[in-house]
Amino acid sequence: MTYDLAVIGGRVVDPESGLDAIRNVGVRNGRIETLTDAHIEGNAVIDAVGLVVAPGFIDLHSHGQDAENYEVQARDGVTTALELEVGAGDIDSWYERRAGNALVNFGASVGHIPVRIDVMDDPGDFLPVADAAYREATSEELGRIKEGIELGLRRGALAVGFGLDYTRGCSRWEVIEVFRIAAKYGAPCHVHIRGKGHKEPMSGIEAAGEVIAASAVTGAPLHIVHIQSTGMHATGNTLAMIRGARERGLDVTTECYPYSAGMTAIDSALFSEGWQQKYGISYDSLQWADTGERLTSSTFAEYRETGGMVIVHSTPQDAVDTAVTSPLCAIATDGFLRGGKGHPRTAGTYSLILGRYVRERRMLSLSDALAKCSLMPAQRLQDRTPAFARKGRIGTGMDADLVIFNPDTVVDNSTYEEPSLSPTGIEYVVVGGTSVVERGEVVEGIAPGMGVRAS
Repeated sequence: MTYDLAVIGGRVVDPESGLDAIRNVGVRNGRIETLTDAHIEGNAVIDAVGLVVAPGFIDLHSHGQDAENYEVQARDGVTTALELEVGAGDIDSWYERRAGNALVNFGASVGHIPVRIDVMDDPGDFLPVADAAYREATSEELGRIKEGIELGLRRGALAVGFGLDYTRGCSRWEVIEVFRIAAKYGAPCHVHIRGKGHKEPMSGIEAAGEVIAASAVTGAPLHIVHIQSTGMHATGNTLAMIRGARERGLDVTTECYPYSAGMTAIDSALFSEGWQQKYGISYDSLQWADTGERLTSSTFAEYRETGGMVIVHSTPQDAVDTAVTSPLCAIATDGFLRGGKGHPRTAGTYSLILGRYVRERRMLSLSDALAKCSLMPAQRLQDRTPAFARKGRIGTGMDADLVIFNPDTVVDNSTYEEPSLSPTGIEYVVVGGTSVVERGEVVEGIAPGMGVRAS
């Protein structure tokens, strides 16, 4: 029997079953058909001797939903890139624009931010800058927001996305009302919480409490995004809150990225008056993404007027380590690049986990790291979207989304100055049975990525 693709002699590591053994993998029609130590043949063959064969990485928090970013992420082992925090307003058109043109699989939430921008006629594009950021919705507007969210869920959105720190005029009741819609459809709410750090008011603790309470009173599943960058010094406390909620039966999960700096829009509500005192940082903690320059009071004022992306150095490294090593945390990037400029997390998150946290620092086992990058994201989404029950695992009948890497050399190379540099050691990436990365290089002229929607 000849398979479409045969992956020969690799160390297959499946975080769900615990399999960690030398196996040959036979792929047909985009699915794994066999795992065996017997000889197999394929129309295409990958020699994986000395390499790890793992489930492809599922990024729950990928803002870079275009060809540039799909290529960058594929080189870091990503096979499914999902926009679940900000999300999309018109789900049908969002998927249609990418159908047949994507290197990796893709999907989106229906986003509270874009729906609010539309309803409140805010001039913002990606993030709100006027009424949708700062004003409470009227009862009529709230009704339209709820209608927009429900329409997106009926059209197959994977989740409901929130950026509450960017929509500070949003009332607590509006949050609960939108959570109710999510609960009706069994959709997880992926939330950038309203506060940050340990300083009250609007601490990360207070903000986590808001959405955990909303989950409790509505029954909506909750996923708190980038816990380390909103938790900061309170990361351990917010993780303890999530642990307590789960122990009491709530469906609450979280994620992190392995960097002490984040990136956001300089003209957003995050930099409203008092940001320096609130976050314990100043102008020189801000780095302009396009040039790498550290900001001053004058350049901050200039760029806040014109808009653009700024890298924010604000999270203690021990908070990052606490999140990365917590069994509660999946790994996600929160990344995107524009013309090669941006944050290194887009190109380096997963290779950093494998190279730094697994091999060099020995803070994670290989199996645990792979679970954080593949299985845990799939488990978060599979109740609403059964297609994810076939992802994040290596087994018979599973989707043939694979990453094949050298455990002895894999490491990130991207930096804040050169954020698009490809990692070392990610040798092959397979999406739906088609190789999209071979020997570390993107295969040109193919687009096997498929949109994943809730059924």
